[in-house]
Amino acid sequence: MKVVLLGSLASRERHRLEAKLQTKFTIVSLQDAEPRDVVARELADADAMITLHYDRTFPPAPRLKLLQAAGAGVDRIELAALPKGAVLANAFGHEEAVAEYCVLGMLAWSHDFLEAEQSFRTGSWRMSGRFGAPIHDEIMGKTLGIVGLGRIGLATASRAKALGMTVLACARSIPSPAPASVDAFMPWREIDDFLTLCDYVVIACALTPETAGLMNTARFARMKRTAVIVNVARGEVVDEDALFDALQRKVIAGGIIDAWYRYPSEDDLNLPPSKHPFHELKNVIMTPHSSAWTHGMLDRRWTQIAENLDRLQRGEALINVVAQA
Repeated sequence: MKVVLLGSLASRERHRLEAKLQTKFTIVSLQDAEPRDVVARELADADAMITLHYDRTFPPAPRLKLLQAAGAGVDRIELAALPKGAVLANAFGHEEAVAEYCVLGMLAWSHDFLEAEQSFRTGSWRMSGRFGAPIHDEIMGKTLGIVGLGRIGLATASRAKALGMTVLACARSIPSPAPASVDAFMPWREIDDFLTLCDYVVIACALTPETAGLMNTARFARMKRTAVIVNVARGEVVDEDALFDALQRKVIAGGIIDAWYRYPSEDDLNLPPSKHPFHELKNVIMTPHSSAWTHGMLDRRWTQIAENLDRLQRGEALINVVAQA
């Protein structure tokens, strides 16, 4: 069987995939800027493809049996464009890293960690308790609200609970059995009331037509003025204009943002992540969609991808199936 790694991100992990496969494949790596005739030639007889992006503009792949997303999100894969009979699957392994990021962000925020480190690096002791510094906070005893209780939400809940937080979850469905790390569940329709209870709100739901723009001006107004939003989902779940306005006017206290509205190409890594100057706001911790980017995540994710390819080769049931054409 032949598998095509489509795109630079997937192609960079070829060595990891080769080390994990238990069955034999012909592996072809295609970069983002590959000529269309080359892509067309390789897709024409591909049995499997690993990519983050696929739509109807791509050349035909009539033999395709598995379109394996190289990550958990499939919002850049057009389901209607899947070749007939092909299965779409995704891969996880990111939840542990992202959950640690959420806790890290909340701890850094509450302890004024970045300001203390940066000011002390310049020679100032002004953030020292010995010299009358502002008293910082703790996350113990605070209420964390998690929007979406999938893998990231559950992993974040267990870590936050271990640090003494009260954990609430707002989700479409409650896992069975209900996890002990979540103190209370609220249905999706009660999100407005849910937001009023939280000191921190972690956005961990998938981007769907239902969740696009979920956090808007009205919902920011429902939050505590001391609350902090943490977005590790997709930028579009949080309305871009409403988020900037809420942070700039301090409708909420702050934001920890890892999911954005604009992404660069590899040729130009200096594209601003938003039309708004979030970098000018002092109440924002901002990172370049890097929360999941760990050695552990890559190892776990490519183990799952290799397993699916091995299953395909052996004619076994696939894992993490999202859809079938």
